[in-house]
Order: sequence, then structure tokens, then C-alpha cells
Amino acid sequence: MSATPNTLSRDSDQPLAEQLAGRFAEMIRQHRLPAGSRLPSVRACAQTHGVSPYTVVAAYDQLLARGLVESRPQRGFFVRTQQPSPVRPTAPAPHPFQPSTPIDATTLIRGMFHEPGTRPMPGLGTLPPAWLDAGMLGAALRKVTQGERMEALSLHYGEPQGDQRLREALSHRMAEMGLRAEPGQFITTVGATQALDLVSRTLLRPGDAVLVDEPGWAVEFARLAQLGMRILPVPRGQDGPDLEVLARLAQTHAPKLYVTVSVLHNPTSAMLSPGHAHQVLKLAEAHDFHILEDDVYGFLGPQHATRMAVLDELRRVVLIGSFSKALSPSWRVGYIAAPQPLVDRIVNTKLLTTLTTAPLLEQALAWCLEQGQMRRHCERVATQLDAARTRCMQLIRQAGFQLVTAPQGLFGWVDVGVDTERLVIPLLEAGWLIAPGALFHAQRQPSMLMRINYASSQDARFWKTLQAEAARLTAARPSTGR
Repeated sequence: MSATPNTLSRDSDQPLAEQLAGRFAEMIRQHRLPAGSRLPSVRACAQTHGVSPYTVVAAYDQLLARGLVESRPQRGFFVRTQQPSPVRPTAPAPHPFQPSTPIDATTLIRGMFHEPGTRPMPGLGTLPPAWLDAGMLGAALRKVTQGERMEALSLHYGEPQGDQRLREALSHRMAEMGLRAEPGQFITTVGATQALDLVSRTLLRPGDAVLVDEPGWAVEFARLAQLGMRILPVPRGQDGPDLEVLARLAQTHAPKLYVTVSVLHNPTSAMLSPGHAHQVLKLAEAHDFHILEDDVYGFLGPQHATRMAVLDELRRVVLIGSFSKALSPSWRVGYIAAPQPLVDRIVNTKLLTTLTTAPLLEQALAWCLEQGQMRRHCERVATQLDAARTRCMQLIRQAGFQLVTAPQGLFGWVDVGVDTERLVIPLLEAGWLIAPGALFHAQRQPSMLMRINYASSQDARFWKTLQAEAARLTAARPSTGR
């Protein structure tokens, strides 16, 4: 294999990683790197081009995202076999969806179900397909369907509470995090969204007050509002909720539930501090409300990060999570870890909604957990995400924007200096779906903040388009003030 020419320029407006990715992409298109060719190791490529290994990893990630190469565990990066492009109609196809402002939670969700094309979407909350491990998923399915197992898993209802093997694997996994919970305290669900729905329907009645983080998860606000709950926003800071506001709302409104994220909060990626966790638990005890702790992005955080479920030992705290974000959006497998007195009530709610969940996927996931495949996959994702954050932080600075929370996890909370909701349509017309800050507030309000997905925001073209549109809005703003 011939080496790429060492022509990277530090004086160029184009970042080094993008230049390097472009060199390899051109060689692949010209068939100078045929299908099956192995790319240089990260160390060798960094030495050849006089750049850091992080730059090489970022370049290879861009090639992965474009579908030009594939990663083979323990072996490196290899050029993929390129499929011929399908015949397209000559007339330009309309954009798959064209929302008008204000953008809402369902708009963002609909974006998940449209063909992504060649561009990643900075506003989505999922990992790029190239980062996922289809080989692991296929091996897990083959393993659990061998012999007579296929009939047992496919021709009968699963257990209403969830597959016993998966609940045992979850119990072991939680013990590693410091949470002692018996298999009988777990209920499996169709993702974290159903877990939130089951807990809400079990504990709440229309008109009940529910405390929520603000900013917070847009789908959570929409789901609770649809159920007829009174939503009480609590400002969320870097260490956790505003304790004074939380105490005042608890005293005044007697809430039944507080829905929060402790590890890698969505959208800020903030982490709950131990001191805040203890104070929140004291308030829950004093005012007699439950806490629903959403751990859906916990697989990207430190194993022993502060979780109230661990401190509380599942007395007032209900922990929910999902593996869809880590494995594949199509593997809708989530779970609830609940106080023992609530388990039967939640299972009854599950029976009245979906009856049961898919034992085939649950046993396959159990195999991934038992064999350590899930842990190793998450470690690989975390390594890729570290490089993606480094790349995005550079692009944010170059665009003149500011990251307002610590760079960690999957999401960045970025200040772009103008109302981000006004950027939705022009960015969408340019081919980019974004998540404006207004979407993460219970009561809509203008916001100069937006959530980015580090994994899918590494394209310099996106930041240049965003910078140009933000500058256009700034120039059009009256000079009397913001």
C-alpha cells in the first residue's frame, strides 16, 4: 500500500483531521486503496504526518462515518467494499420532513426515523451507525437461538416481569456499580421511554405535580404533559438541581415524583455531586415523593459516578435505563430497578399496556452482558467519543461559540449568541437537523443555547453553516440590544 502524501497544512482553514480524512477518502475513491486494504496504524499514521494520535483517530472516525472504512476489533481499520449507488430519480426529492417553528419533541424524534443519507445529524441523541457493533449483535442472536432455544423464545409469550436470565445479568451489572438489587426488583421494558411511562402511570394520576430538571429531556416533558401532570421545572446546574427551588416547590405543591438524570444529564452532560444527592434524598424523605432516576446515558459515565439509587438502596428511588443508545436503536430493551413494594404494581401496568417484552432480544442482551461483550463495546465507544469531543471543541472555538458546561459524555451545551430556534429552518434547509435550547424547557422560551451530539457534530461544514446563519441573525438584530 502506498502512503498518502505528507501535505497536511497547519496554515489551512481546514482542520488537520479533516485534511487527513480527505486524503484517504480520495485514495479510496481512486481505488489506490482497494477494498480490504488496511489503513496504517494510528501510531504509524501520526508519525508519518507529524500529527497527534488524536488527530488520526478523528480522521478515521470521519471515514467511518462516511462508510468508507470499517473497524475490526484488535486488527485496525480496513477499506470497505463500496456498493454501487442506487439509481436516483432525476427530479430532486423533497426534504424528508419540513417542520415549522416552534420545533417540538416529536419533530426531533421523527428525525430519527428518516434515512440519514451521508450527513450525520448534530441534533439527534443517538450514536452514528458506524460506531455500533453489528457483529456482536449477530453473534448474540445466533448464540441464543441454537437448537431448541429458538422455539422456546419465538413461539411463547415472555415473562411479564422480563426474562429471568436478563434480570440476573442486570443484578450483577448493578452490583458492580454499587447497587444491591435482586433480580426480582427488575422489570424489563421497551426502552427507557416505556420505563418512564410505566412508572408514571403506576405512581401518578392526572393533576399530580411532578418535579423535572430544566433544561431537561424534551420527550419527558411531552410524555408527562400528555398524561395530564402538572410539571414543576427545577433549574439544573453543574452539580445538580437548585436545592432552594426544589425545597420551595416541594413545600408548596406536594409533588409525587421527581424525574432527574444523575449521570451525564441530557442535554448538559452535567454530573450529580454527592452533596446534592444527599440533599435531594433528604427532601424526598421530608416531603414524601419518589425519585425517578434516568440512567440511559450512564454507560458512558464512570462506573462509580454518584447515583441516588445506590445511596438510597432503592427505597424511594426508581432507576430506569436502556441499552438502545449503546447497542442499536432497533434493540428496544430497557429496564426498571424498583423498590420491592412497587414491583407488582409496575408489572400490572406493563401487562395492561404491552403484556410482555421480547424474550429473544432480552436473552441476547443477557449474553452480551455475561460475556463482557457489552463492557468492551462501551469502552470502545467511550474512546471514540473522547476523540470526537476533542474535535468538536476545536470546531466550536473556531466558529466563535462557547461550550457552557464541562466537555464530557455524548452531549455539548453550546452558546451561539442568537436565539437557536430561529436557526432551525435555515439549518434544516442546508441539510442539518439541530436541537435548539427552547426544546429542553418545560415552558418554551428563547434560548441562545443548543444541544449538540459530539459523535455526529464533527463535520466542519456544519459549523461553518451555523456560524454564517448566526452572523446573519446578529446583523439583522436591532442595535438597541440583544
